[in-house]
Amino acid sequence: MQTILADSLVLFKNRPARVAEAGERLNLELEDGRSQKVRPKDAALLHPGPLHALGELGPQTGEVEAAWELLAGSTAPLAEVAELVFGAYTPATAWATWQLVAEGLYFRGTPEAVRACSAAEVEDERASRQAKRAQEQAWEDFVARVRARQILPTDRRLLGETEQLALGRQPGSRLLRELGSSETDENAHALLLDLGYWDQTFNPHPRRLDLPINTPQFSVSPLADETRRDLSHLPAYAIDDEGNQDPDDALSIEGQRLWVHVSDVAALIEPDSPADLEARARGANLYLPEGIVPMLPPLVTQQLGLGLAEVSPALSFGLDLNQAGDVVGFELCLSLVRVQRLSYGQVQERLAEEPFQTLHRLALASQVRRQARGALFIDLPEVQIRVVAGEVTIKPIRSLPSRDLVTEAMLMAGQAAARFALDQGLPFPFSTQDPPEAGDPLPEGLAGMFAQRRTLKRSQLKSVHSPHAGLGLKAYAQATSPLRRYLDLVVHQQLRAQVRGDRTLGADQLLARVGAAQAVTGAVRQAERLSNRHWTLVYLSERMGSRWEGIIVDRRDRRSILLIPEIAMELSVHLPKELPLNSVVPLQLSGVDLPRLEAHFQPL
Repeated sequence: MQTILADSLVLFKNRPARVAEAGERLNLELEDGRSQKVRPKDAALLHPGPLHALGELGPQTGEVEAAWELLAGSTAPLAEVAELVFGAYTPATAWATWQLVAEGLYFRGTPEAVRACSAAEVEDERASRQAKRAQEQAWEDFVARVRARQILPTDRRLLGETEQLALGRQPGSRLLRELGSSETDENAHALLLDLGYWDQTFNPHPRRLDLPINTPQFSVSPLADETRRDLSHLPAYAIDDEGNQDPDDALSIEGQRLWVHVSDVAALIEPDSPADLEARARGANLYLPEGIVPMLPPLVTQQLGLGLAEVSPALSFGLDLNQAGDVVGFELCLSLVRVQRLSYGQVQERLAEEPFQTLHRLALASQVRRQARGALFIDLPEVQIRVVAGEVTIKPIRSLPSRDLVTEAMLMAGQAAARFALDQGLPFPFSTQDPPEAGDPLPEGLAGMFAQRRTLKRSQLKSVHSPHAGLGLKAYAQATSPLRRYLDLVVHQQLRAQVRGDRTLGADQLLARVGAAQAVTGAVRQAERLSNRHWTLVYLSERMGSRWEGIIVDRRDRRSILLIPEIAMELSVHLPKELPLNSVVPLQLSGVDLPRLEAHFQPL
């Protein structure tokens, strides 16, 4: 290694530097005028000098290709290469020679050993650089087309990164950076809409939450031939929304007994089977306006959906009732039932007939009992959003006694299942909820319902039972939707095993399933909520300038929270003056921002 003296030209961090003072440490003069002391080993000698100022290192003219042809495939010191290229070895030509080495087309290496590339290497490098320049030009042309909103079909590949950001699968987008836009999924979504790459009917939210949107296709074994109680002589009714595709519960009356029949899904889906693991990973059916993504293969519903065959296998909850409608006895059995499917509207028209009159009476008595135990009955507007062939329809869900009778029967079955598990010492996922904290008196009307909903504590699943305050039940477990919710299926697996005398899941196995299901069901519910909002905004985007009525249900930070009952939409609006809660405010739709899930209304 040569000794570095004062006034030498050295290479420091790939840039030229002049040695102002030499010694155990070098005092370097840098291009920007600053000084820096470094160890001699941290700098590489390019020329011994004298170099009085870095300004002496001006551009040089030489015979680069001729020198390369002479040296091709060989190695020489930097000084020799400088003399061949520029005819002299000076600080200026030394720096110019190093720039050729750094440029890497004809020469590569270190100041001590500069290697002249072979002809093949030069040709490869030229081709590589030409391809890179073409790629850069193609990108510049693409960005220009994006700015002009005139993309080509072949641009889909270049939009892939932006699409992945819009789907929450990529942290950034080079295109958005190029356009000077923040790299967010909302901005990516907005750009894709603006370019026509996506249209309004594309719903990205389930994908952003990494939820499967395909139908599971695991095969399942045929139903086993086993002893079942024949209840097919009892009229049984599966009552649900019109068009429901997964009927998993039905009701019968037999004297003083209420039968709640539930699809015997655990007969086909055993713990830790492929279909069970798939259902556990999905957590629940994903209900989207554009369609349902089931957690179980369709074959399961075809075999076990109540009323889809002449006679259906079920797990039946027999609830013995006294004259007041209190449950005084309980029986659980594997059964065969003959089910007729009805909509809520059809039952509503037949409430004066039996057994619907009795079911309605039992529901009213159940509501009174639960209300006496502190149950909360919150009646806020709900809607059903459906998308068929790209057309969005929004229909209000009416509060009907026919809905209440089904709800109360399902709650009674869940309460009975919880009591059965407690009596049998069976590990079980109990649904619990702490009571709301005492607060100020609630307002009347919709504002009161809105405020009451905000007081509710989050419900929890526990292996040790405690009351469900919101329902007014001492012990409760969700047990009537095993086709739709994984933990209902786990409940059925436990109940079925207990009835048959088979081995049940242990407490640790149960808790593992609860944890796995809870990890995904939150995302399922969020995807449903965001998807409903998305399609509501698509619906509104086709009605710009339309007029609506909002009801003031709350106030926050000098803004009013309004609820539009017709579409069940909550929004924050700044009103010119403060109005009482429950006041009706005329509104006009002024804008829709689909990527940010925002609708803008102006008070009239």
